[in-house]
Amino acid sequence: QVQLVESGGGLVQPGGSLRLACAASGFTFRSYAMNWYRQPQGKEREWVAGITPSGTNKNYADSVKGRFTISRDNAKNTVYLQMNSLKPEDTAVYYCQGLYLSISRWGQGTQVTVSS
Repeated sequence: QVQLVESGGGLVQPGGSLRLACAASGFTFRSYAMNWYRQPQGKEREWVAGITPSGTNKNYADSVKGRFTISRDNAKNTVYLQMNSLKPEDTAVYYCQGLYLSISRWGQGTQVTVSS
């Protein structure tokens, strides 16, 4: 069964940190580029960060550059998103996506709320 399961979301104060994880199963994780997206309530989903299958190349949206770090562990079939210096505008449901050619797989999302 193909699955992407996000974890690590929660409530954090502005300036705080969270580490999201996305565990994959049922497909060849190491062949997939992985992305993190987020969707604030009432808004469209937006891309946050991406990493190539080997982990060599990483890219970030301008809004998170310098604060967020994407990484992966192909031995554990897991991709991570380390989020530092969080701001209220980072509040959203965060989703991981696996992408291989035309195949796109999505997790169910995890809520991140940044509030004092």
